[in-house]
Amino acid sequence: MRFDGEELTPRQLWEELNRYIVGQDEAKRAVAIALRNRWRRLRVEGPLKDEIIPKNIMMIGPTGVGKTEIARRLASIVKAPFIKVEASKYTEVGYVGRDVEGIIRDLVEVGIAAVRQEEGEKVAKQASERALRRVARILRSQDDGLKDMSMESVLNGLRKGAYREKHIQIKVEEPVVPSLSVFSDAGMEELGIRFEQIGAFLPKQTKERVVTVEEALRIFEAEERDKLLDGEKIKSMALERVQNNGIVFIDEMDKIAGRESGHHGPDVSREGVQRDLLPIVEGTSVNTRHGIVRTDHILFIGAGAFHVAKVSDLIPELQGRFPIRVELSSLGKDDFVRILKEPENSLLKQYQALLATEGVTLVFEDESVDAIAQIAADLNARFENIGARRLHTVLEKVLEEISFHAPECAGQTIPITASYVYKRLEGVLKNEDLSRYIL
Repeated sequence: MRFDGEELTPRQLWEELNRYIVGQDEAKRAVAIALRNRWRRLRVEGPLKDEIIPKNIMMIGPTGVGKTEIARRLASIVKAPFIKVEASKYTEVGYVGRDVEGIIRDLVEVGIAAVRQEEGEKVAKQASERALRRVARILRSQDDGLKDMSMESVLNGLRKGAYREKHIQIKVEEPVVPSLSVFSDAGMEELGIRFEQIGAFLPKQTKERVVTVEEALRIFEAEERDKLLDGEKIKSMALERVQNNGIVFIDEMDKIAGRESGHHGPDVSREGVQRDLLPIVEGTSVNTRHGIVRTDHILFIGAGAFHVAKVSDLIPELQGRFPIRVELSSLGKDDFVRILKEPENSLLKQYQALLATEGVTLVFEDESVDAIAQIAADLNARFENIGARRLHTVLEKVLEEISFHAPECAGQTIPITASYVYKRLEGVLKNEDLSRYIL
């Protein structure tokens, strides 16, 4: 299932997700099975292989409970091309704004970048050696003190880190960029054009620059890497990977739910967006600058809070394209305690690592973790339920004073106690209006 040859079973995928995401077992099981079914499909022989389509998933649950994180981590584990989009940012064809085919074009760009990086790593050593030789030749021609030295002597010096601060004159190729002020950013996006995409087709001009040897090595390594890479091979690999392993996470599906029935106003294109999404999700061909992409076997994961609108408010055809429904539960105090302590990238570990750079050692006592979790749960109950994101606001307020004075506290160990947590938040928690805006 991984592109490095490792094949993960649904249980192994589930266990990998558990390292970063607390709870939500039903959702994690659903995506693990969906990924394994892809692996199974690629091993089916005969015409039946093309008939097996992925079972798209609809995640239902309030914000901050892990919907995006599950999809993002899943893609990262299996090294699949992944893109997250918000359905509410797209409009029906004919309205100003981005059309839904831009989702697939963006996914292809992600796939191209990933394959280019992987292939670049394979030729990095060769590119580095070529860059060293180019710089060595320039050094010998421009530095009087090195003219009498052999090429190998200069090369050995460069490999050991010598001459890095010396300045040399090099020639670099840069694209000639015309003035594009006639287009607004929105206009460029509407046309499906990106400035970096335009750069690939622009004529190049050679400019002379004076740079350090270290910067010259970076520039030449990039140039040599591009020369060693096979563009057509990268394009072919990326398109195959996108078509068979791509994952598209469409958030805010509830924002485009609802039947219009004569509705007018700013949401007039909601049902139109659903109808435009339909062919993409069920399988169609999309023209990209790298070639035609079939979307039949791309896995789509829809998500939304669905507080007001329901999944049943989506048009029936689109509902049918998300046959697997999983409901993610709201998070309470116990979940927050686990989120703060268990994941490998937990918030507490992040703050400890940040302040360790200043020589400050943070120690969170168990009672303080309970206090932070309880406060976050209470705030979610009293105001908008924003899930685990509430922990960010609470922790930031708790550690504000320490973060500000950290440079003067180098070498100190600072214990975070429950009383300290309540002391830092006491004034804000008592004032209903203040807590609404601060926390």
